[in-house]
Amino acid sequence: MKKKTIGLLFGGMSTEHEVSLQSAKNIMEAIDKSKYDVLLIGIDKSGKWHLNDASHFLLNEENPKLIALNKTNNGIAIIPGETENQLFNINSSKTLGELDVIFPILHGTLGEDGSVQGMLRMANIPYVGSNVLGSAISMDKDIAKKLLNAASLNVAKSLTYTRVTKGKIKFDEVERELGLPLFIKPANQGSSVGVSKVNTKEEFFNGIEDAFRYDHKILIEEAIKGREIECSILGNDNPRASIPGEILPTGDFYSYEAKYIDETGAILDIPAKISKQVTEEIQHTALKAFSTLNCEGMARVDVFLTEKEEIIINEINTLPGFTKISMYSKLWEISGIPYNKLIEELIELAIERYERDLLLKSSFDN
Repeated sequence: MKKKTIGLLFGGMSTEHEVSLQSAKNIMEAIDKSKYDVLLIGIDKSGKWHLNDASHFLLNEENPKLIALNKTNNGIAIIPGETENQLFNINSSKTLGELDVIFPILHGTLGEDGSVQGMLRMANIPYVGSNVLGSAISMDKDIAKKLLNAASLNVAKSLTYTRVTKGKIKFDEVERELGLPLFIKPANQGSSVGVSKVNTKEEFFNGIEDAFRYDHKILIEEAIKGREIECSILGNDNPRASIPGEILPTGDFYSYEAKYIDETGAILDIPAKISKQVTEEIQHTALKAFSTLNCEGMARVDVFLTEKEEIIINEINTLPGFTKISMYSKLWEISGIPYNKLIEELIELAIERYERDLLLKSSFDN
């Protein structure tokens, strides 16, 4: 069987650039080289695309704090509308041949928010993960909450503010509405970037300023007292849920550092110590959230489980981390899908959706 060519797209301009590099490293190490040829496409922090060599595409790759993209002189441009030669080497003036699938392991802004998904669709390249709509609405915590609430799924109570309404934020009013402690979050960031847990008035206004550093819209959200449970979803039209796992942070909350840098920042308890009934309820909730937000391919659904066993959705990540301490892949491994097989299934799901979309009639058909 002919080997498929996979474009691994990583790095990017978001605050999660380094996380993406770690994910790319893990995927490159695990992917079945007998089935796939991998084209490494690194995006630097300024947005330039680089064609990388597998032997040296990362610097300081063993240090999460210092890991960096090895920039090259081989810049890449994308050619929309082509069917066989979608990528072009700027320096050699040669096309890179046909790509079977792009795996955009880009976390956060301009990678997980529908931007790159729209570009790849215009370039006629199959890609792993949710489509443009599912990516965009899942990334926006404000919009996602409204849709989940409309689907009768529980979400934490929150207030939304933009730069235009920033001057109307009053600590006393927010405290009466949401209580203390509370969380302040950018609406369109992932991995706890820009998130603050607030207990005092001073922390409140510092948290607002910090959140507005990352987005034009922020959420102020009630703190839910409950266990942090995560569930991985895999599939397109008929998705399935992994067994849930529990996050046990060793700090105040599950921060960016705890997720990707400090290996002692949290304990991952898989499977979560919950009853069969609660397990099934969390899986059902996660699958319903996945379909409500029009997700495809993969997502990780994070929920809180209260003392009364009420399930409250925290957020949905459509391109969750693939680092060695990532929950998404660990949950599937314990559920019976090893890491290399998980990568393979995600690639096949991308091809399945692409072939399904080809059956749609366009406005130019006779």
